[in-house]
Amino acid sequence: MAPEQSPPGARIRGLTVVYRTPAGELPAVSGVDLDLAPGTITGVVGESGSGKSTLALALLNAVQPPGRIAAGSVEIDGLGDVVALGGEGLRRARGRHVGYVFQAAQNSLNPLKTVGKQVLDLGRSHGVEDVRGLLADARDLLGRMGLDGARVLDSYQHELSGGMRQRVGIMLALVLNARLVVLDEPTTALDMITQATILRIVREVHAERGLTTLVITHDLGVVAEVADRLAVMYGGRVAEQGPTREVLAGPRHPYTRGLLGAIPRLVGDIGEAHALPGRPPTLADIPADGCVFRERCPLRMDVCETGRPPVVVSGSRSAACHAVRDDDGDRPAVAAATGEDQA
Repeated sequence: MAPEQSPPGARIRGLTVVYRTPAGELPAVSGVDLDLAPGTITGVVGESGSGKSTLALALLNAVQPPGRIAAGSVEIDGLGDVVALGGEGLRRARGRHVGYVFQAAQNSLNPLKTVGKQVLDLGRSHGVEDVRGLLADARDLLGRMGLDGARVLDSYQHELSGGMRQRVGIMLALVLNARLVVLDEPTTALDMITQATILRIVREVHAERGLTTLVITHDLGVVAEVADRLAVMYGGRVAEQGPTREVLAGPRHPYTRGLLGAIPRLVGDIGEAHALPGRPPTLADIPADGCVFRERCPLRMDVCETGRPPVVVSGSRSAACHAVRDDDGDRPAVAAATGEDQA
């Protein structure tokens, strides 16, 4: 068990990440503001290409060339602005302060070394003197996740199932007592039973160790299961955010409503589920101005072509859309899809 500490908060402000292309530098994440409240689980959801994983990498200042963080800050309690860190300070922050569980667990494991040897390498790289204690902590963490810790530490990655490798990834992110943990698509490519097990482990470990957790996923069911707050991303921007139950029960942004409307039904009229029209933009065709969702939006108006949508805040929720109003100061109204200019 990690020592008693207060979980850190994180504040992302004006974060922009660009990638160098033959057409110039193009934004994969653009002007994102997001708070991770101490001790909470925040889910970030969106289609592939929405900028979720790039946002997660920016939390560790780990965006690789040809990408770079062009603007903004990532302030983490007890660490400072991660964007400003470099060299040894940044290397030590990764693992000790911020743990990362990669999208494909097998890609983060060395196929030529046992899990135990990789734990030792991790400890030595961070100057851990008590490596026996580190292995004991790793074994205990694996045991808490329902695995035979001793056997797993003596195993190579090809000897482990997908669910076991995912749990090894979680262990590696936590074994140095990181207090802020990022899980990038933790249930991708896992069967339903293993997905449920991983989500249960995420909740339990989060509570036991007093963490602040960010979960990146394309699956609304995952965030509904574990997240306290939800941010919906599209085209590198945050479209809507707020308490998870409130956002899912009453989505205000047309993209959030479209995602919910596309979920297949197990009961009732299966015809009620409708796929979103069109496709999400690629890095090359994200609009430089106006609303990035306008090509697929049923509420499209003239103002959506040129003006970046204002962020309408109502209580603990916000949505970036010209069609969202805050008329009474509490409950925004959404313009009807009549095709008329209701800005």
